[in-house]
Amino acid sequence: MTQRQLTVGTFTPSILIHVARESNAFERAGLDVRESLVASSPAQFQSLERGELDLLFTSPDNVLAYQYLSKNPLGRTIPVRILAAVDRGVGLSLTIGPHLSTVEQVRGNVVGVDVPQSGFAFVAYELLARCGLEPTSYELDALGSTPQRATALVASRCAATVLNAGNEIRARGLGCSTVSEVGVLGPYLGTVIAASPNEDDATNIAHRRFCDIILETAREILAGERLSEVVNAARQLLELDETQAREHYACLSEHPSGLIGDGRVDVNALTTLIDLRRTYMPTPELDLIVDSIDGILIGAAR
Repeated sequence: MTQRQLTVGTFTPSILIHVARESNAFERAGLDVRESLVASSPAQFQSLERGELDLLFTSPDNVLAYQYLSKNPLGRTIPVRILAAVDRGVGLSLTIGPHLSTVEQVRGNVVGVDVPQSGFAFVAYELLARCGLEPTSYELDALGSTPQRATALVASRCAATVLNAGNEIRARGLGCSTVSEVGVLGPYLGTVIAASPNEDDATNIAHRRFCDIILETAREILAGERLSEVVNAARQLLELDETQAREHYACLSEHPSGLIGDGRVDVNALTTLIDLRRTYMPTPELDLIVDSIDGILIGAAR
């Protein structure tokens, strides 16, 4: 069988992609899946626009921003659609550096973000606000993807940031502390599979096969399976020790912010993202998103 090559842009190495590849699920489906780590959300969407990436593991807030909002970091809209929901944040949490003992010490210091206008940045602003720290009480530094921010936090190049996908566990192991988790904000959607819309049947079939394999792998993990494969992948890809890797497995399989096995997008979770944008970057264009939910969710069941 001829293998259809797909390049997937991710921020943190994907456990789901790794486990699916190791089980030869992609090969059996006629797919040659290659993962490309991206430095930031603007870089990810720029690469999608150029055709360098076929699929994205990204925040749904990025899809909303680049599809509908003119004031996104690239300053232009890019056609993009959600194909499936992957997780609810996977431990997404406000984390402070090893040199801090309380969140109040973030005041007057640097908070690390991907870019100031991104969904994870809005989560950081809101979690800090609930701790009594408004955006005017700290400085921002655009430090890029989650792994890059974790490294910066451990090195005390920022006082706080939001981390997830195993990066929060690694940071805690190196002396950082979790302050609060994204679940306090209400229903939340952390990662989706997204792509540019197209009319090529073969491409759409390949994308659907990829999503089906990722969701089947997620269902197996949610059922308590694939423990050894996930632990090995977490140790290899995320630099976690055995105990930390097992904690990450529990986060994927048991935590409220864990995996989504059916790929369905919770519209209430999208509403949480929109409400965060209304608070920290209001624009009338957000009304277009509310009126266009069906257009965003091409392959993802509601």
